[in-house]
Amino acid sequence: MKTKNIFLALFVISIVGLSIIQYQYLKIGLDLAKVQFNSKVENAGDVIKEGLKSKSRLTYFLGNTLQNDTPFHNITADSVQEVSYLFLDDYIKNKLVDRGVDSDYSFRLFSQDSVYNFSSPVQFDKGENVDTYKIELEGYLPELLGKSMFLELRFNNLYGFFMSKLNGLTLPSILFLIGICITVIWVLRTYYWQSRLIVTTNEFINNLTHELKTPVFSIGLATRILGETASEKQRPVLGIIKQQVTRLSTHIDKVLELASLESGKKVITLETINLRPRLQRLCEEFKTLMSIEEGEFAYDLESGEYIVKAEIFHLENAINNILDNAKKYADEPKIYLKAYTKNDKLHIEVTDNGKGVSKEDMKRIFQKFYRVTNGDLHQVKGYGLGLSYVKKIMEEHKGRVLIDSKENIGTKITLVIPAENEKR
Repeated sequence: MKTKNIFLALFVISIVGLSIIQYQYLKIGLDLAKVQFNSKVENAGDVIKEGLKSKSRLTYFLGNTLQNDTPFHNITADSVQEVSYLFLDDYIKNKLVDRGVDSDYSFRLFSQDSVYNFSSPVQFDKGENVDTYKIELEGYLPELLGKSMFLELRFNNLYGFFMSKLNGLTLPSILFLIGICITVIWVLRTYYWQSRLIVTTNEFINNLTHELKTPVFSIGLATRILGETASEKQRPVLGIIKQQVTRLSTHIDKVLELASLESGKKVITLETINLRPRLQRLCEEFKTLMSIEEGEFAYDLESGEYIVKAEIFHLENAINNILDNAKKYADEPKIYLKAYTKNDKLHIEVTDNGKGVSKEDMKRIFQKFYRVTNGDLHQVKGYGLGLSYVKKIMEEHKGRVLIDSKENIGTKITLVIPAENEKR
């Protein structure tokens, strides 16, 4: 629960931080757009001022309209005022567009004392969202009217205008942010669902293996009792039963330990050992088993000590797993084990003459519960835990598992374990 809360907090902080950064970038972008807009309007204002400086048809109509009109006179259709408005509006619009300004605007031409006042029909009232640009005119109109004349341009809601221009960027940014949130939430839900599934699976495995321990113990006890009165002919059979009961008990422990390993518990303690005598004993026991089951097994252990840091119980289980697989997946098994040291590493190679593994299966063969199939069938019964266990044990020993296989020819699996020193 603590880890879950950390992940959720990290996710929320990341999303909030990303949103704040995006907002700051947007704000900076809008401010820069406003600066550029002001520059464009000032340039257009200089051009408009220069154009209204001399006497022209436009300034003539404007002068005539202002002289014959009363203060705050409304512009009516079919009049000189209408013509003057159209001329001035077209003139202002052309100059603004030429300078890259295409926002809606209103204008007002007036004198300082408001005796003369001429404006567009729609006016933007002054307020927080209205930006005003005032141009003092020179030349013909002020001289004609004998007063200082001003042209005022007003632009409404410039930030909204800039936002509309940025829709091609802001909308995808919002959509991408929403997409990231959905993806992360889905990943977190999947992760916690899988975590709960792993916990449930491990609990099931623990319960199952503990239930199996009781009959295994009973069989072992019965075998020991029978051994006390067994004849010479029966003793070898009882020996095989004891050996298999021991192996079954070991497999049960292995499954329990694998569940503990995957839950993150520390169940392996490495100690420095000479692996060679233990490996030789393991090979001799397996050779005896193979002779009973009419298979062939040979081994070659390079002389000297195999000094490694290992947890002998799990390492022996891993080697046994490889040998068992080599035996199970061949009709007439011929298995060869070779051990040697090279470049300060102990190599244990197990080669068989089984059916081999395809390249596609080799990519997944170490996954938990994965088993190689023949069509829709599993030729050999099992649970797909063996190689997953081997890989996990090798990782705990800071080693690795190598596989080289050819279909219908055989497989070679190599366990590579760091050696403490060179063989002596």
